[in-house]
Formats: sequence, C-alpha cells, structure tokens
Amino acid sequence: MQLSRDVTPRQGTTTGVGTAFGTFGELLQGALPEEGGDFLVTLPVARWSMATFRQDPEADEIAVRPSHKEKALQLTRMIAEEVPGPVGGVLTLSSVIPEGKGLASSSADLVATARAVSNALNTPMPPARIERLLARIEPTDGVLYPAIVAFHHRTVRLRAILGSLPAMTVVGIDEGGGVDTVDFNRTPKGFSTAESCEYARLLDRLADAIPRHDLEEVGTVATRSALMNQSLRYKRSLEPMLKICRDVGGLGVAIGHSGTTLGVLLDARDSSCTRRATAAARACADLAGNVAVYRTLSFPGVPARPVNSLLPAWDSPWLRLNG
Repeated sequence: MQLSRDVTPRQGTTTGVGTAFGTFGELLQGALPEEGGDFLVTLPVARWSMATFRQDPEADEIAVRPSHKEKALQLTRMIAEEVPGPVGGVLTLSSVIPEGKGLASSSADLVATARAVSNALNTPMPPARIERLLARIEPTDGVLYPAIVAFHHRTVRLRAILGSLPAMTVVGIDEGGGVDTVDFNRTPKGFSTAESCEYARLLDRLADAIPRHDLEEVGTVATRSALMNQSLRYKRSLEPMLKICRDVGGLGVAIGHSGTTLGVLLDARDSSCTRRATAAARACADLAGNVAVYRTLSFPGVPARPVNSLLPAWDSPWLRLNG
C-alpha cells in the first residue's frame, strides 16, 4: 500500500520522512486518584501515518497536503520557529488509520510530522520535546513510544513504559459516525473516588500482566475498562461483542474509549486463531454490517519492569518514569 505519492526531493531541497503507528483504542482509560490523573494505556496496531516534509529554500511559507491537516501544519510551524533561519516547504501526510474512530489517527499524524520535520531540518526530536510541543496543540495518545505505555493524555506526559505483548489479532467493528476525540479527552470526567481507585488497581494489574505476557489478564482488564466507559460514551454494541468474544473463546473486548470502535482480542499464537477470527468476523459482520481485522504490534527488547505489589499503583516506583 502506497503511503506517499512523492518523497523525491527537487534539486536544492531537503526531505525528511517520519512515521507513527496508530492504536486500537486503549487497553485501559480512566483517571487515577491524584491531581491530573487522567490516563490511558495504549494498544499499538500495525496501521501507520506517514509524513513527508520537503524543505524548499526558495519558499518562505509552509503548506500542508491535504489542506485540512491544520494541526500538523501548526506543529510544523512551531518546530520551524525553534530553528535558526527561515523555513519553507511542503508537508504531505498520508495514513491508513481511520479518523474520528478513537484509533489515535490525529496523534499518529502529529508524531509522524514531528519526526519528518526534525529529519528534514536536522534538529533533534526526543520524546520529551515532542510531548512539550504536542501539549500546546491537543490531548495526545502515547504513540511516540515503541512500547505499550501508560500515558497522561490530557497533559501529554509519559507515566510508565509497561513493556510489550505477544501479537494479538483484533476483530473489530465500527458503530458508525465520528467523534471529536479531542473534545472528549479535554472534558473532565468526574470519576468518583471509588472509580479512580478501581482504575488504579486495573493499571496495577496491567503493569503486572504485560511483562509476564499474560494475555488473558490483559483481556480481562480491557473488558472491565470497556464496561466502565459505558457511563461516559455508551456503545450499543458492547454487550453483543462480549457475547461474540465468549462464543469464539476470545481474550476480551477492547474499545476506542473516545471513539466508535470495538474489537474482540485473540491470541495470534494460538493454533486456532484463524478459526476463531473467522467466526468472530462473521458474527461481527452480522452485528454491525462491517468488520476490520487488526494486528497488534510487539516491540522486542522492551524491558520488563519489576512489580512491587505492596505499593498502590499510583505510588509504585516502577510506575514513575524516573522512579
């Protein structure tokens, strides 16, 4: 699949290319019992955005294609303001991540843009700098990290790198329509103390399960998060999807908490995965009239973090970036 029409620079130009993956919603999203505790846990999938920035020394303006990618244009201008001399050129974005579905399409566009522009301008773009820039634009998923992470999306800061999981197949549906995920993520959720404490326990369980590659526990937590989200953004298809998951022997159901997608999680290592996925896809098509199959990403070499189960999740050293 072609992601960019033209990455060939003209004479005298410098071109940078950047990519970023999307997510299938989140494994967990809620708020911890602390100030600024809104967080999510990413579920990276093999769908990407690509950005190409072609710097042109003869241009004094920056343009973006498609023209509606205004946030990517804003980010490019912000980066240009931090380097010496004028910057002009064209930013081109292409993506296979559906928009407005809770699949981190906007975040992937912006992270890919930051990487492309930094490559073209030969300016460092470490994660901390990307976070600082994106915090001025919108709430952001943690797709700038090659791992499953716990991320404070409203304040755009990393909480913890949780590790990597074996590949899963996600058989998903789209309930239709679109959601302004930025508005959803900016809106305070008003969780009760009991709910925030439950989210902390769920995060603790994920942080324990992910290094152990315990997909069943991961699926259980994802399902619980989906159910808790019903009071915020109701999904009419959740109960039928839970039944499909049980019928095919799935791990659980993950959702785009701020979007319109739901998916049955399956262990891709299982010899019966193809059979289970086929059965799930047929049932999903009957339920929603549409179905899409995703594969989650694994990140070899991401270290497992030690777990101190004696500490509450929100005060555990392994849940702090510098703990």
